[in-house]
Order: sequence, then C-alpha cells, then structure tokens
Amino acid sequence: MAEKCGSEKASSSSPNLICPLCLDIFVEATILTSCGHTFCRRCLKKYDLTHQDLDHMVCPLCREITKLSANRVDDLRLNVSINGCVDDYHAKCGGMNAVLEMCQKCTACKSLKDAVSFCRTCNYYMCDECLHCHQHLTVVFEGHEIVSMDDVTDGKVSIGHLFEKCSIHKQENKDMFCEDCKVHVCHKCILVDHQNHKIKNQVDFEQELRQKVTDLAQRCAEKKAELEKNIQNIEIQRHEVHTTVQTLLDDVKQAYSIKAKELEENLRNLTEQIHALERSFDDDLDVLKSKDRQRIKSICSSITLVDNDRLGHLETDTLSAHILLCEELDAMLKEVTDHTSAETIKKKAQEKRFKPADESQLDLGSISESDPKIEVIQCVDLREGVQGMARYSFSTVAIGYGWYAQGIDIIDSNGGKLRYSNTPLSDMKCYDLVLQRDGSLCVSTGFTEAHVYSPLGSRKATIHVRDNAYFLRVNRSPTDEIIITNSGKQVYIYDPTGSTLKHTVQTKHITYQASITRTGLIVTSSCWHNPRMVTVYDRDGNAGESLQAPRGVYLYAAVDEQDRVYVASVDVYNSCVVIRLYDLDGLNLKERVEFNALDMTLKYGWCYLVSLSPDMLAFACAYKLYFIKVSL
Repeated sequence: MAEKCGSEKASSSSPNLICPLCLDIFVEATILTSCGHTFCRRCLKKYDLTHQDLDHMVCPLCREITKLSANRVDDLRLNVSINGCVDDYHAKCGGMNAVLEMCQKCTACKSLKDAVSFCRTCNYYMCDECLHCHQHLTVVFEGHEIVSMDDVTDGKVSIGHLFEKCSIHKQENKDMFCEDCKVHVCHKCILVDHQNHKIKNQVDFEQELRQKVTDLAQRCAEKKAELEKNIQNIEIQRHEVHTTVQTLLDDVKQAYSIKAKELEENLRNLTEQIHALERSFDDDLDVLKSKDRQRIKSICSSITLVDNDRLGHLETDTLSAHILLCEELDAMLKEVTDHTSAETIKKKAQEKRFKPADESQLDLGSISESDPKIEVIQCVDLREGVQGMARYSFSTVAIGYGWYAQGIDIIDSNGGKLRYSNTPLSDMKCYDLVLQRDGSLCVSTGFTEAHVYSPLGSRKATIHVRDNAYFLRVNRSPTDEIIITNSGKQVYIYDPTGSTLKHTVQTKHITYQASITRTGLIVTSSCWHNPRMVTVYDRDGNAGESLQAPRGVYLYAAVDEQDRVYVASVDVYNSCVVIRLYDLDGLNLKERVEFNALDMTLKYGWCYLVSLSPDMLAFACAYKLYFIKVSL
C-alpha cells in the first residue's frame, strides 16, 4: 500500500488514489463508463479473465453494467484526472512503494529530503534535520521511539500501522473503522457523527480483512485444484463418451448394412417385375404388329395374283379361282383395322402404379394392379356447422364450433366423438384451429385475434391481425410455424410461439386458406371467393400458374406429409365433390390423378379438406364430416 506523504494536501488526497481492487496506488487508472468508478487497468484485466463469456463487465463496486467491445478492457478509456493526480502524488511523495525502493521522503517537514529514520510516537518519517530536532528538543520529544530506516527496509524493525490524521480533528489518528459508513474515523468522530454505528479498531479490521483474503486465496487454490482435477476427469469421461458413441455408430452402420441389403434385394425384385411388365407389353405389341404385317403380306400376295393382264384369256377353272381370290381379297379389305388394341395395352401400362410401402415396413413398396380411387369410409353428423378443422392424428380430426355451439370435438374415423375438455377451450368460440407437434393449440376466436394455448390449456400468446373481412384462418408448417390468413391478399407467418411475425407474403388473389410444404412453399386457396383459385407461392411472393375453377365450383386445397397437393372441387348445387391429386413442379401444380366423383350432402360453400395420412383425407361441409380412403 502507498505510504503517507508529508504534505497535508497529498495526505488528504491519497485515499482517492487507491484502487478498490488491489488497494494500491492506481496504475493506468481506467474508468467504467456506465458508473464512473475507476480501477487499475491491470486489475480490470484480471477481473475480466473470469467473465470472458460475457459481452459486458459488472462493476465490482455498484454492479452497474458496462458494455465491452472486441478488445474488452483495452478499449476502455483512461481516467485522465486520476492519472494526473497519481503523477503529482508520486512527484511529491517520492514514488509508489518508496519504502521498498529505499527512497521514502520525510513527512515531518516540507523539504522532501530522503527519510533516515521513523518516529513511532509521531508516526512521521524524518530527514537528518528533523531527526536532529527530535534528539535535541527533549522538552517536546522526550521519550519518543525512533528507529533507523535501514532497520525498517531490512525488515529488522516493524513500524506497524501508519494512521492517517483526521482532517477535522487534526491531532487525532483515524485508527477506527466504521462498518456502517465504510470509512476510517478517529475517536472524536465516533462520538460526534458515528454514534450507535458498528465500529472496529482499524488494526483488527485490517487483520480480519487480511485473514479473509488469506482464506479466499486458500479457497481459490483449493477450487483451482478441484477444477483442474475435474477437467482431467472430464477428458476421461470424454474418451468414454467417444467410445460409447462410436459403438452406437458401429451398431447403426451394421443395422444399415443389413437393411440396405434387404432394400437392394427389394429394388432388384421390383426392377425385375417392371422389366417383366415391359417385356410382356412389348410381346403383346409385337403380336399386334406381326398380325398387321401378315395381313399386309396376304393382301399384297392376293392383289398380285388377281391383278394381271391375262384376265381376258382365263379359262373357266382359272376364272373361277380368280373370282374366289377376288372375293377373299375383298373380304380382307373389309375387315376392320384394329386401332384400339395397342391403345389398350398403353392404358394398361399407364394404370400400373407404384405404391410406396407403409412407414412401418422395410421394403420400398409394390406395383399396384388397381386403379387409383377414393371412397368414403365414414360419415359423421356434426352438432353444428363446421367452423374449423385440423388434423389431430393419422385417423382423427379436431372440429371447432363458433356459432350457436362452442368448443372443440375430437372425432375419429370410426365415428367416435370426444369433447376437448381443457379449459378455457371447452366453452370458447372456435372459428378455426391447428395443433402443433407438442400438443399446443392455436385457436382463431374471431376477426382480429388468435390465441396459442399450451397442452394443459394455459394461454401462451395472442396474435393480433387487423383489417379483416372474415374470421381468421390458422394452419401450421411442418416446423410448427403458425400460418394466418385474414381473407385479404396476404399470408402471415409467425414463429411457433406466436410471439414474432417472421414473414408477410403478398398474394395475387383473396386468400382464405393456406398450407405450407416441407420445402417452405405456400399453397393458397380463395375457396368460394371469385376468382376461385389455388396458387403456389414462395416466401418472396413469387407465384406459379393458378388452378381456376369453373363458375359455381369452389376450390379447397390440402398438403400431405409427402408434399403432394389434394384439391377438392366442390359443386354445391349438384352435391358433387371431385378430388384431384397434384405434384409440385416448382411453383406449378402438375395433375397426377383425378379421382372418382363423390356424392355428398352439401348445404353451403364453406368446406374443409385436411390430409391425415398418405392414404386418408378428411372433408367437412355444413353438418357432415367425411373420412375418405385414398388408394393409389
């Protein structure tokens, strides 16, 4: 710690030049910009070593936060004022740690000469002249204990504590410490300003503080040893983890190798089946071609025999033979040419379908002999006109009600019904809904708001959308982004929590419903609004060619888990629904199958189409819910 200077001004100022961290004179005093507290730059760097994971520094005194740049402490500015005072202090008092450097100045006079001795009674360093006065003015200094500076610097003699003089009570030492006020005080100050405060002797206080620092240092050493040992243990465990993970990887690779062989065998079998089909169709076509070639040969042979210039000289028998040949040739020419057999074979080839295997099966799939078709396997009466519908599982849907009835029903493909009982959803008006993968539920409650609820029914977020012409419609992407349409020319995409709007996609037509594929494309439908369109957009708003329905037909689209697009053409007046399956070709829809028409009870144009699985659809309109089996 810095020693006391003889100048009263320097003496009173020196406590302000002490770094609160190292308790020594400031070296490169550096200021924390948030609170103005000053510390040695080297102390701040040591302090920052334990906080490298933070982008800021917490002040050790007041806990204020100072943001740090890439260079951290090096970019903090110096406290020019404090550094100037430190320089003045060093100039007046002979420099920092002057005793240790054997250049302590006299503090008993203003000469600033080197000290040669120290008076324990006065607590002053003394030059030759002051020592001479002490030794000869016995009336004043009789009995004072004087020690040599050589003994002090050699460590033979301890000078003990050097107490600062009280600035109010000039003759009193600040040899006490007020823990309430955190200041050094003299005995008189205690009686005047610090009554009933917690006071400690400064020597005892410093001893306690020194002991505390010693204990902390010991604990730091123990903690360091413990952490170093733990680091070694971590590396040992890392080796064990890597060994375990490698074993898992080997097991997976072995399982993959076995299954890959089975799949390769399955691929060879399917390839052979397809080649066999190709050979069979080629053989049938070759037979047809051979028959036609044989007929051509017969016709040419017959015409050669009958078409000659000897016809006028034929005898009776020859004439009869030629007449018979002519009749046979005429009959051959009258035979109907088979234009359809080859077309029939082509259709048979086109009717062959590859049916992918179910996810639970190992093989790739099989070649189907049947035509693609759909059929209604269950029709369920609803307790009110449907307002919203969402996939609940591969064979179950959630139906929302918002007119006279309220709440949500869970209905399965066997016709079973269950009320969704989580409050407050059990008695809430629900105009549309969608379930996320973790069981959270997003519900449209009207024209301007949709709410996100946890699986237990507590509200997690509220989504506000303004300027609506109809109820909000909700859906989700494969990554659980929440999709909002508001019967306008835009699609809103929120993060899975519903708290952040990530994208707004502008559309060319009024959009009532929207779905998102695994690749992020947006399939929109204008439903019953003119023009009735289904259009595919990317997130930048680029659009493909739209599907447009004829007058009186409404379009509803749904995306399945394989990114195939089903479009239902709803003819309300004729109670007829035609569903088509499309593949995505960039931003365009390429028709794959037009299924057989379905006769359904249709009362109005608002419908829902949802894909539950690759072979199951759900369609709802008015008071009816239909589960539809898809066979490809």
